[in-house]
Amino acid sequence: MTGGALGRIQTELPGLPEALRRVGEAIMEDPALAARSTITALAGRSGSSPATVTRFCRLFGFAGYAGLRVALATETGRAAQAHWGAGVGREIGPADALESVVEVVAAADTRLIQETAAQLDLAVVGKVADAVLAAGRVLLFGVSASGAVAGMLEGRLRRIRVPCWSFTDPHDALADAALLGRGDVAIGISHRGRTREVLEALAEAAKHGATTVAVTSFARSPLAEAADLVLTTASRATTFRPGGLAAVHSQLLVLDVVYVAVAQRTFERADQAFELTIRAVEGHRVERS
Repeated sequence: MTGGALGRIQTELPGLPEALRRVGEAIMEDPALAARSTITALAGRSGSSPATVTRFCRLFGFAGYAGLRVALATETGRAAQAHWGAGVGREIGPADALESVVEVVAAADTRLIQETAAQLDLAVVGKVADAVLAAGRVLLFGVSASGAVAGMLEGRLRRIRVPCWSFTDPHDALADAALLGRGDVAIGISHRGRTREVLEALAEAAKHGATTVAVTSFARSPLAEAADLVLTTASRATTFRPGGLAAVHSQLLVLDVVYVAVAQRTFERADQAFELTIRAVEGHRVERS
């Protein structure tokens, strides 16, 4: 992991075994203090052992505690400089003024986007973009909010002449997944990575040789484990916006980066496609008065 440690820890915390969860909670309680602490001090504050702290570090992709400390120091320093923390973690009450609501929502979304960008594996993004570009067919699967995100990526890719379809109906998804072949791409989008319909569609696509991609907040979820390539998103539940809804902006960021990477690889074709499509709909715009 090169960045986004706090976002990953926050997202994965509820599913960790108790001893590892205590380490994560101690870090999240005061990340700046954890960045300055020795491994023995952190173990003491979390009621664990140095060996457990080391196991925690390796679980999140670090060779040891030194790597985690560097990542925490970098993130907390960057956050302090940019004032990302303002409003983060605050709950919205029924009597709160709209100014306060805007501050809390904007802070939470800004922080999520920054955390997602920090943890994004650019090598994987490149592989996904190359696979999409070479594919005869690209299928996107998601339900509920993730389904809406899938539909938005479909619109972007089709606009630059990528043969792409999105599905929220499980029967349609399975039927089209069965028609994929080697060289095609199937992208499954699920915050927790446990949505049965998305898992089944991705498994069907894999059975026929398609390259499979998971977009999820949980790097050790069933969806991530089933996919050839994994892109992770940050998510932090806030008032009236549970994890799945909170993850939408992160999902859009990840998939927008994939889309732009594909467009870069077909720069002239994409540019021409935009010219043609803009002209095609120009007659439906209302003239300025």
